[in-house]
Amino acid sequence: MTDILEQVSRYGYVNEAVADDIDLISEINRLKKEKNAVILAHYYVDGAIQDLADYIGDSLGLSQQAAATEADMIVFCGVHFMGETAKVLSPHKKVVIPDLNAGCSLADSAPADKFAEFKARHPDHIVISYINCSAEIKALTDIVCTSSNALHIVNSLPKDQKIIFAPDANLGRYVSKKTGRDMVLWDGACIVHIDISREKLQKLREENPDALLIAHPECKEDVLMQADFVSSTTGLLKFVQENDADKFIVATEAGILHKMKQSVPHKKLLPAPATDNNTCACSECPYMKMNTLEKVYNALLYEQPEIIVPEAIRVKAYDSVARMLELSKGI
Repeated sequence: MTDILEQVSRYGYVNEAVADDIDLISEINRLKKEKNAVILAHYYVDGAIQDLADYIGDSLGLSQQAAATEADMIVFCGVHFMGETAKVLSPHKKVVIPDLNAGCSLADSAPADKFAEFKARHPDHIVISYINCSAEIKALTDIVCTSSNALHIVNSLPKDQKIIFAPDANLGRYVSKKTGRDMVLWDGACIVHIDISREKLQKLREENPDALLIAHPECKEDVLMQADFVSSTTGLLKFVQENDADKFIVATEAGILHKMKQSVPHKKLLPAPATDNNTCACSECPYMKMNTLEKVYNALLYEQPEIIVPEAIRVKAYDSVARMLELSKGI
């Protein structure tokens, strides 16, 4: 095990070669049963991982599953802050992720020390933080929210309550506009959503005038203003399932298209184009793509890399996440 821990320290994941003759999916399912483990996966990870996960969802649904699971081990296929959130909610369970390097540009945009100073300058404000943040930020937060419940949580507070909203300024502006609340915003952003090209998107819309544009609220305001529908990843998935339109331009991380195509194979789904050219001509999260079947297998087999959250931080973070879950019952 010392060698495995050294690998994790050096690479951020278990760097053990997997034999060519191993059926990864069968072995992952066997290990999962043997170890009473559950695999939670975000909509943005590779489709092969989504297909073998016990639960696929957005941040709210994944948090609810992490809090409710009776498994002994959680394998969280997403990014680092998601594994942290699972550990905050289930401290007595072992939480592992396939790759510690799978971070989040949005979470990284809010260093805890600088945010603590920012918070101190607004002592009469309550702090609502988007779940895409570190455990340290959650520990400085009064209520965590997700894109699924942000409007609900802000509306649940008295109208005269002053609010700091962090770390996503685009989501904050969207919530402020929808609720009429004048909130103090931390200036953070997700590289995936702000990389959607306005010019390329306009060209795509001109080429597909019959397509509805649906967008995640982490997108820039100029994208949201022209969108036909704005919601969380789960909300976008539900919309394409229920709406009568046959064609959609999807402005969020392209991983959601996997589940959408499975749900509505007869509909045309077009990813919103990214500013930078890449292999898919769409907006992809490089951190989510660090999750691979080989790393999932090794994480299950060796039970590493393990997520550890210091107890003093975990307890404070738990209060803000638990308040979100309480306010989100029924959503």
